[in-house]
Amino acid sequence: MDLEISAGDVLAVVGSNGSGKSTLLRILVGLSRPTSGHVLGRPRHIGYVPDRFTAHERVSALSYLTHMGRIRSLSGAAARTRAGRLLDRLDLVGDRNAALRTLSKGNAQKVALAQALLVEPALLVLDEPWSGLDASAHEVLAEFVGEVSGAGGAVVFTDHREAITETHATVVHALSDGRVSPRGGPYFGRGTEVELVLTVPVTGAAPLEVNWSALPGVTDAARRDDGIVLRVAREHSDAVLLTALDHHWSVESLTRPGAGHASRAGARRAAL
Repeated sequence: MDLEISAGDVLAVVGSNGSGKSTLLRILVGLSRPTSGHVLGRPRHIGYVPDRFTAHERVSALSYLTHMGRIRSLSGAAARTRAGRLLDRLDLVGDRNAALRTLSKGNAQKVALAQALLVEPALLVLDEPWSGLDASAHEVLAEFVGEVSGAGGAVVFTDHREAITETHATVVHALSDGRVSPRGGPYFGRGTEVELVLTVPVTGAAPLEVNWSALPGVTDAARRDDGIVLRVAREHSDAVLLTALDHHWSVESLTRPGAGHASRAGARRAAL
């Protein structure tokens, strides 16, 4: 294999179960050694979230993160402050001073993400990072990915769901039969926009307010009598749809550029 990761890349590695995605990520971060060949240019600060985060510990989430921050050369106070801010952004449910082993899978995953971001990484490597997270944490994770990439870092992640890969990746590589090959450079349809029309549900129940313009990929948000019309970059449309449904909006239509009519069936499938 020959794989190059550049500053600003958000690279997804896709492949079937057992194809070697997790092994490739472990080699990338330096936890496993390749049987031959070399990894060159590995940066000093790497954030890594494994596919399984061991949370069967008596130590609390905050104590664990403070300890990890000190290992990474932060002072105790700085590590504790940074850990607290990250847990606040991720909206950890429960007592941050409770033992790690008492946390749910989703909340343990939030701690795993926080430890990877204690020091701003030049390379952030994420193995199935969206697994188990609630919808609000999905949005925060997307923000973290954008922040690392925007600051000149690189992000590499795996996920078995094409919708996640299409939404977040700028480059995709497929792993099959021990070989890694590019899958078309910038991901499918990137650079186009869709129009998303949201309305109040037929039940008449008021949906929750959302700052649509602040969502990644939203280029325009206009109110109309009974709803909202959004223009969204294609690569962010799934995340915006998920936000809309989570906040109890109904999807009236989803129109692709050049399409002669609204894709109502497609919108219904997205809602399901």
